[in-house]
Amino acid sequence: MAERPEQLAALIGDGSLVAMPPDYSLPAMAVVRALIVRKARNLRLLGVPVLGLCADLLIGAGCVAEVESSAVSLGEAGLAPRFTEAVEKNLLKVTDATCPAIHSALQATEKGVPFMPLRGVLGSDLLKSRTDWKVIENPLGKNDQILIVPSITPDIALFHARWADEAGNVWVGRRRELATIAHAAVKTFVTYEELRKGDMLEDELLAPGVVSSIYVTATALAPRGAWPLGVADLYGIDDAHLAHYAKAAKTQTGFQNYLNDFVFKSATV
Repeated sequence: MAERPEQLAALIGDGSLVAMPPDYSLPAMAVVRALIVRKARNLRLLGVPVLGLCADLLIGAGCVAEVESSAVSLGEAGLAPRFTEAVEKNLLKVTDATCPAIHSALQATEKGVPFMPLRGVLGSDLLKSRTDWKVIENPLGKNDQILIVPSITPDIALFHARWADEAGNVWVGRRRELATIAHAAVKTFVTYEELRKGDMLEDELLAPGVVSSIYVTATALAPRGAWPLGVADLYGIDDAHLAHYAKAAKTQTGFQNYLNDFVFKSATV
C-alpha cells in the first residue's frame, strides 16, 4: 500500500500501456497530476472504452506517445483541446477502436484466451485501418463471417475508488469495467477516498462491488482524488472547473497557465 498518489505515479514507467476509465467512471486524477509533475514520457493510453480529461491533461503535458480509444472528449464541456491539436499536428499516434472491441479485447485477457469474437464492427470502415482485427468464417457455422480482436494486456490499470480496506480490496460499486481492467492488467494501481476496517468481501452488500486484493498491486489514500471529476454519493463533477479547463486549454499558453495553477502549484503545497 503506497502512502501518496505521487508514489503510485513513480511506479508507472515511461512507455507503459496504461488503461484508464472515462470521466464518469472514477479516473485517478491525483495520479494523473503526479505523472505530469514527474514528467512522465511516451505513455500509451488505452481508453476503457473512452478517454476524457485525464488523457487531455497528459497529452498536453507531453506525457503521451500513443492513444487507443473509442473517443477522447470532455463530454458536455466539448472537444478535448490538447488531444485535438496533437492529432491535427500529427504529434500523437491514434488507434481508433470501438467500445465493444476494447471491452472484448480486455475480456479475452481476463479469460486467458488470445482473442474474442464479436459482430458489431463488421461492415465498418474501421476494419481498413485495424489490420490486427481479423474477419474469419465462424468455425461453428456455415457462410457466417465473424470478427476476432486480439487480447489486450495493459501494463497498468489506473483508477480511483470510493473505499479500500485493510485486506487490500477496493470498492468500485457498479463500475464493473474497472474490475475487467484490473483482471486484465499486469499491475493495478488504485487511489481511494477512505480506508474501511476489515474485509469488504465479507460484507454481503459491499462484496459485489469489490475488486479483490488479488488483482490490486498498490493503493494510495487520495481524498477527492477524482476531482474535478466525481465520486457517486460523495461529490459531483465540477462542471464549472471543466468549462474553465476547456476554455483555457484551447491554446498552449492557456493550458500551461492551467497547469501552473492547478497541477504544479498544488504539488508544492
